[in-house]
Amino acid sequence: MEFFRSKRGCFGFKARGHARFADPGKDIVCAAVSALTQTAVLGLTEVVDLQCRIQREDRAGLLDCLLPDGLADEQWKQAQLIFEVLYAGLKAMEKEYKRFIRVKEVPYRENESSAFRHQKRRWKH
Repeated sequence: MEFFRSKRGCFGFKARGHARFADPGKDIVCAAVSALTQTAVLGLTEVVDLQCRIQREDRAGLLDCLLPDGLADEQWKQAQLIFEVLYAGLKAMEKEYKRFIRVKEVPYRENESSAFRHQKRRWKH
């Protein structure tokens, strides 16, 4: 699990792969990560009303979410709160299940090209 951060704050996250804590359908770690990340996306899109760039592939265990450009200050603050709650939940899981989940922060540079920007054609709005 990666969180994309700059000095300004969090711009999104990338969840990749399956936890492999247990067999598919019985994996509580994978289910918990899925529930937390999908709830965060719902918070951003339904509650804050953002048009996030989202990529999802269930088989691969993939959920990527990136904030849209040009957010108003209040939307930015609300999105940051959602990301912080997600981060706290995942870090707590990481302490308990460190062999199965890893949470890290990676740099996000607003003015530079990123993997997300190169994959725009794959994003669902």
